[in-house]
Amino acid sequence: MGICSGKSSKLDHASSSLFFDSNSGSSSSVKKEQFNSHKHSFHNSFCSNDSFVPSNLKSFTYNELKNATRNFRADSLLDEGGFGYVFKGWIDENTFAPCKPGSGMVVAVKKLKPESFQGHREWLAEVNYLGLLYHENLVNLIGYCAELDNRLLVYEVMSKGSLENHLFKKGVQIIPWATRMCIAVDVARGLSFLHGLEANVIYRDLKASNILLDSDFNAKLSDFGLARDGPSGDRTHVSTRIVGTTGYAAPEYLSSGHLTPKNDVYSFGVVLLELLSGKRATGDENAGGADEKLVEWAKPFLSDSRRVLRIMDTRLEGQYSKKGAQIAASLVMRCLASIRNLGQPWMRF
Repeated sequence: MGICSGKSSKLDHASSSLFFDSNSGSSSSVKKEQFNSHKHSFHNSFCSNDSFVPSNLKSFTYNELKNATRNFRADSLLDEGGFGYVFKGWIDENTFAPCKPGSGMVVAVKKLKPESFQGHREWLAEVNYLGLLYHENLVNLIGYCAELDNRLLVYEVMSKGSLENHLFKKGVQIIPWATRMCIAVDVARGLSFLHGLEANVIYRDLKASNILLDSDFNAKLSDFGLARDGPSGDRTHVSTRIVGTTGYAAPEYLSSGHLTPKNDVYSFGVVLLELLSGKRATGDENAGGADEKLVEWAKPFLSDSRRVLRIMDTRLEGQYSKKGAQIAASLVMRCLASIRNLGQPWMRF
């Protein structure tokens, strides 16, 4: 496994730079000022007639994607979600035309279920954000298809799959400590980029299954279907319907529907806790049972530096920095603090 080239493998260094209150630059193919104006016109136009898309995206026909995935065959299926299916496909690296399996560039093709209205809204949000933004820790959207009732998206393939599979699926290679901390840094950088935009984008669905890993275990955020702009001006929050995943969403958001970037900070704390413990956010039989969330089980240990090592993933067999683990646990506690607590950090690099 890679050691995340260019990043410190020691949490002592990584955690000290994960959060601070000043902004710094991140690479993007669309400047922050351009993103806000482009996204506004895109959203208005696309919602009405699907006529406007960012010029950097490839417009695929349905037949092209049908050919690229070998007619959406079952053996090309990579994943299935509530709103659609994800298939493996092959396209030419230069022309993006479909090509034979094993040649050209491998892509992931997400195919929306036609009957899913909510899925259509999330499809729009995906193009709305990923079609206008580029960052090394956001999954790359290559193109789309909006032909008749067909709605599809084409992404780069992340060859190692999701963080969820590597942490919780039986029989997979255990992710070492240094790589876990590099993944945490990657996720924080992706969120920092989103929160640093003028639109103050809130990801809103951070969880292990939405964190994808490339061949070197570099992490990228995927699935922007629930993302939305954050509060602007003097507003402290935006009011919205409550969505997200149990165990990852901040309690204040679940009780009020008030959304701020701090909701993502809370979710990051949960993901970091999963990386430390190797246990799921909900329903882990080794973390209090199916009815107790990981956060509830871990909090008594997190607040005691002498007991905190009891939460550590036993599969690591003690191969981690004890000081680094304590620093990470302290960071988890700060992230899980009340959103109204001034001690909760911001995502800033």
